[in-house]
Amino acid sequence: LDDILVFNMIFGRTVPDISLNAIANLGYAEGLFGVPVIPGDTLTATSEIIGVKENSNAETGIVYVRTVGVNQVDEQVLEYVRWVMVAKRDASSPAPETHVPDLAGAVAAERLGIPEDTSFGDYDPAAAGGPYLWEDYEIGEKIDHADGMTIEAAEHQLATRLYQNNARVHFNRFSERNSRFGRRIVYGGHVISIARGLSFNGLANAFRVAAINSGRHVAPVFAGDTLFAWSEVVDKASIAGRDDVAALRLRTISCKDTDPGGFPGLGADGAYAAEVVLDLDYWVLMPR
Repeated sequence: LDDILVFNMIFGRTVPDISLNAIANLGYAEGLFGVPVIPGDTLTATSEIIGVKENSNAETGIVYVRTVGVNQVDEQVLEYVRWVMVAKRDASSPAPETHVPDLAGAVAAERLGIPEDTSFGDYDPAAAGGPYLWEDYEIGEKIDHADGMTIEAAEHQLATRLYQNNARVHFNRFSERNSRFGRRIVYGGHVISIARGLSFNGLANAFRVAAINSGRHVAPVFAGDTLFAWSEVVDKASIAGRDDVAALRLRTISCKDTDPGGFPGLGADGAYAAEVVLDLDYWVLMPR
C-alpha cells in the first residue's frame, strides 16, 4: 500500500484517544516506515504521551505523542511523533509541568528500510512515466510540480472517514460554527496525501516514502481551496550494499490558491508566505 495511506490509517487509530476534540494537529517528527503493508494486513497502533505544554492563553495546550503501528504479526510498519493542540477542560486549572521532548532534526539515512527481496537492476522508468532517476537530481534543486488540485467538502470528508479519523473539526459543521475558524478544516493527512500525489510530476520514480523527518501544518485548509506543491532536494544518500537504489531527502511545500513557480516558503524574516499550508521534510527511495 502507499506509504502515506499507511500513515493516515495508523493516524486514524490514534484519534479517539488523542485528538477527537483537538483544535488542530500541528506537526511531526521522527517518522520511520518499517515493513511494507499489503492488502489483507491488519494494523493496530499504540501511543505514548511524551510531552505536554500549556499555551500562553491558558485555555489550550500542546500534547506530544509517539505512536507505533504494527501488523498482525507484530512487525512494525510505522513509528512517528506528532504534536496536537487541545483545549483544557478547565481554563482555570493549574498547568501541568512543562515537558517538551528533544526530537531529532532528521532520521539518519542509515536507518531507512529497504523492502526485502527487492531488486531494481532492471527497473524501467518509462513504466512510471518519468525518466529521472537518483543520479539526475542535485542537492539544492527546486522542482515546481505545477499541477493543482481543488479540495471538495465531500471528497475530504470521505477520505478522512475511510481513515477512521472521526475528529469533529473535520465533520461537525454545527460545533465548528463557533470554532476559531467558523467552519470545518481539512484533515492534515489528506493535505499531505495531495502534496505527495502532486509531487509525482517531477519525482515520478520516488517509489517509497521511507521516513518523515519533520512536518508542519503551517495554516489550515478548507473545502474549496486549490493546493499546489513544489519540492527542494535537501540531501542525497547512498544505501550500504545497494547499487540499484538510493535515497533523496526532500522538502515539499504545499501552498494554496497561488502559482508554485515562485517557490513560496519560509522568508528571511522567519515567516512563511501567506499561501503556504504545509512544510514537509522526508526521505524517499528511488532507483539508480
